[in-house]
Amino acid sequence: MKRIAFVFRSAPHGSNSGREGLDALLATSNYTEEIAAFFVSDGVLQLLPEQTPAKILARDYISTFKVLPLYDIDECYCCAEDMAARGLSPETPYILPVTCLSAAELARKLAAFDAVVSF
Repeated sequence: MKRIAFVFRSAPHGSNSGREGLDALLATSNYTEEIAAFFVSDGVLQLLPEQTPAKILARDYISTFKVLPLYDIDECYCCAEDMAARGLSPETPYILPVTCLSAAELARKLAAFDAVVSF
């Protein structure tokens, strides 16, 4: 079975990329168990709790990330350098458990997947 990585690169609510990526991730989980989520660049902002998208008339899809463990998606990684550049740290509370990796470690981890889908 193929291993598939979903990479979230864009900030939440500025475009539909994050929501579409999450929808694709959940749909793909019906067909394979070899899935991981990676949060890089502005995508690390997808992990922040207590966002208020209603203020900009956007849908709150971020809370749906909390269900990833229910779909047996337990491999969630974020880039430590990208988090630090945005004032975040591994101790920051996130909406789901993530493993913070250096950019080099993240690249090695991504290389182990058969397919990489980026949003």
